[in-house]
Order: sequence, then C-alpha cells, then structure tokens
Amino acid sequence: MSRRHHIPYGRQDVSEEDIAAVVEVLRSDWLTQGPAVPAFERAVAEYCDAKHAVAVNSATSALHIACLALGIGKGDLVWTTPNTFVASANCARYCGADVDFVDIDPATYNLSIDALAEKLTNAKAKGRLPKLLIAVHFAGRSCDMEEIHKLSLKYGFKIIEDASHAIGGHYQHQPIGHCQYSDISIFSFHPVKIITTAEGGMATTNSTELANRMKLLRSHGITREKTEFIHSDQGAWHYEQHLLGFNYRMTDLQAALGLSQIQRLDTFVARRNQLAQMYSDLLCDLPLILPAKSSPDSLSSFHLYVILIDEDRTKFSRRELFENLREQDIGVNVHYTPVHLQPYYRELGFKSGDFPMAESYANKNLSLPLFPSMNDADLVSVATCLRSILCEPSVSKDYHDAYLS
Repeated sequence: MSRRHHIPYGRQDVSEEDIAAVVEVLRSDWLTQGPAVPAFERAVAEYCDAKHAVAVNSATSALHIACLALGIGKGDLVWTTPNTFVASANCARYCGADVDFVDIDPATYNLSIDALAEKLTNAKAKGRLPKLLIAVHFAGRSCDMEEIHKLSLKYGFKIIEDASHAIGGHYQHQPIGHCQYSDISIFSFHPVKIITTAEGGMATTNSTELANRMKLLRSHGITREKTEFIHSDQGAWHYEQHLLGFNYRMTDLQAALGLSQIQRLDTFVARRNQLAQMYSDLLCDLPLILPAKSSPDSLSSFHLYVILIDEDRTKFSRRELFENLREQDIGVNVHYTPVHLQPYYRELGFKSGDFPMAESYANKNLSLPLFPSMNDADLVSVATCLRSILCEPSVSKDYHDAYLS
C-alpha cells in the first residue's frame, strides 16, 4: 500500500480562533508584556487548581528558574530519570549542581519507586543525599507522586514535576500541575506538545514565595513593586534589580495563542486517549509491547504513544522497523537516548550499564504518530504498515480492507 502523504509523529492544531487571538494582540498596543500573559497564567493555574502559575519562554527556562528558586547551587545534588530530554538534567547543571539518575520502571518507563528507595538508602549511608528530585511524567503519564513525596519527607529533598508531556492529565483524580505532592510543576508548550504557544513554558506552584522568586528570575531579577523596593521610590520610572535573573519572559503573542488553545485542552486529551486506545486495539496481537494501562484514578495526556519491540517474538530490530516505517513516510521517532549516555554526561563519568532498565528500554522503543487532528484512516494506515512489516502481506491487506469497510 503506497503512502499518499507524510504522517508526522506530532503536529500542532491551530484553529481560526487561535489565529484571531494572535491577530488581536498584533493589533493592540502590547506585543511583549501585556494583559495576555497574566490572563494565560490565571487560566493555567485555575485549570490545574494551583495557587500560582509563572509563564516563561520555554520549559527549559521554567526548569532552570525552578531549580534556582528552590536554592539549587554549586555542590548540590539533583536526581532525575535517564529516560527524558536532556533539559531535565541540564537545568541542574546550569545552577552548578551535580546530577545523578534513578533507573526506570519497566512497565511505565517512569522513574522507578523501588530504584529510588534503594538509591536513597545507599545515599544516606554515604552521606550524599539529593537536595532535589526532578520527576518526569514520561509520555503524559504521571509518576507515582504520592510515594515520591513520602520518600521526600523521610530523606528531606525537594520535588519538581517535569510535566512537559502531561498538561491535561490527572493523578489521583487531581489535575497534573496541582502540586499536591511537589514544590513546583513544569509544562511545555512546544508545538508537538498537548497545547502550544509556539515556544513557551509554565511553572505552577502553591508557594507564593517560590512564585515571586521565579517571577523575578524570569525578568532579569527586576521588580517594579513598590512594596519590595529597598531604596526609596524615586518616581514612576523606578525599578530595582534584586537578583541576577534572565530574559525568560513569555510574550503576549505567545500567551494569546496559549489562552485560546487551553479552551480545547480537554478535547485534545480526549482525542489523544481515543487514538491511543485505537492503536492498542489494532496492535494487540503483534510482537510489540504496548503502553501499560493507567490506574483508574489517573489519566495520561498521551503526548506520546510508545511501543517496544518484543525481541522474543520477532526477528525485526527497532532500527529495521524505524527505517521501514520512515520509508513509508510515517514519522516515527525515538524517545529517548538515555541522558547519561550522551557524550556530555559520559564526560562526567556515566557509562553504559549504569541504568540497565533505561538502557534496555532505549534499545527497543519507538514513538508512533499521535496528535489530535490525526484522522482514523491515517492511524489505521500506520497500524497496517506495522502489520505489513511484522506479518504476512496478505494478512495485512485483508486486515486493512476489513477495518475500513
């Protein structure tokens, strides 16, 4: 079956309403710092049932200032998972901190609670506990935050939820970003994420102190609030720099797009879950390991639909499957190469074999196309291409025709 068009692994969904919202800002007096940014912050905070939200120009920036707000600095130790984008670890390095990793759960691909508990026990014996844990909600599924929080109370570390994949998801019937079990949660609004601001990020928190500190850090460490001035107010032009901050601000153009997009967030997540269920139904008999089901009190936002090659049931390697699908113009991807195996982190002393579960997963995973505007026929085409590679061609054709009839 020939491919008629490219199917990417992810794609933004921009409506006429989204475009109109951006055009309205373009025609206003405010392109950078205007009313849309605080309006978007309020919308995200309200959606997540969090007290504060701080908008920035990327999730990486949000992670950086979140680490700084929590007092991470030179000589501190930060742990995260190796199964993530490099920003989850780099943010700690920006602060001068040391980084280590916790292996993953082979069922969820999130940070393993058992591995974390064992590593904490050993770290305490060595007198080198982490000051911060960055828990990554891979593919949109929340880590077991209650158990992580229990361990934080026992061992005294702070918690950031890297929820870059997970806005719109739930954990224990609460929206991810609620921060019930963490100090700060981070979202990404990159175009392939659940909602987009073209580029952008957000930090949610229930701490007024942390929110205010992140607001200072995102804008050069400058305040214009009279109540915070150290020197006397010299006039309406007066401002003061209190910290060494950064230019990490989100623009009103970006915020307007996000504010429009968030109106469809639940619809996007529902469609992603519907597509994920279709994949699971269509692929269940193939020599693949499919995503594990979430617990009844949780909801994945399904940023990614990740399959693993079941090496015990097929001779095909991940590379062969990847290349075959790419030749069919299906934009499969790999998430991720473990962070500790990147050259930069190898130079810090990490090596192959350090985190065997993450490394085993990394050799077998493949992300299939998944985005809200993906139609059923394209999803069936992806499934049929997988079947044509892994099964007899005649079986694949009969299957495709029967499903679409």
